[in-house]
Amino acid sequence: MGKENPQQLRQLIAQQAARMMAEDGISDYAYAKKKAGRQVGTVDNNVLPSNAEIEEELKLYNALFLSEEQPENLRALRKSALFTMQLLAKFNPHLTGAVLDGTAGLGSETHIHLFADSLKDVEMFLLNQDIPFETNEKSYRVMNDGKRDKKGDARKKVPVFSLEMASGIIKLSVFEVDEIRVSTKRAADGSNAERADIADLQALLSI
Repeated sequence: MGKENPQQLRQLIAQQAARMMAEDGISDYAYAKKKAGRQVGTVDNNVLPSNAEIEEELKLYNALFLSEEQPENLRALRKSALFTMQLLAKFNPHLTGAVLDGTAGLGSETHIHLFADSLKDVEMFLLNQDIPFETNEKSYRVMNDGKRDKKGDARKKVPVFSLEMASGIIKLSVFEVDEIRVSTKRAADGSNAERADIADLQALLSI
């Protein structure tokens, strides 16, 4: 791999990371780029592509190599998300991430934000519906008046329920009710992440 200049190497890593995200269901940009870097023989952070560069390669990969499978898979993921959101309607569910923005790969996770008075309310609802789940947490970049990290954003850890559905893994991040006003950040470029409620997703599926 020594013949590539840094820019060629950067693009090669971006393309490899995009392929893994499209084909293998990897959703973590940092993990994808580091794994791709190791595969092409570099651990130099200076030549690793930005998340935005990987996202552009991901869109290109989907268009070139998955032009039939990806749209069908995306629609199936969105329909599964809608079913889940309707089931959890009392918690004001909002779809976000790759399934909403259209970059979801063949094994992508679906991310839904819930806004509840109590984490226990969500847990008890899932238990009463006999829906198996695993619990974890996710760190979100947000913009507010809290302590900011070196990138200028505050970070908030949020409890997550992971559901294993026929379409794949659905992750339910549980926020407090009034945090609907707090924007989380896209991993790709740091812009405000879009959220779609049930009506928004129904409209998207009707197109």
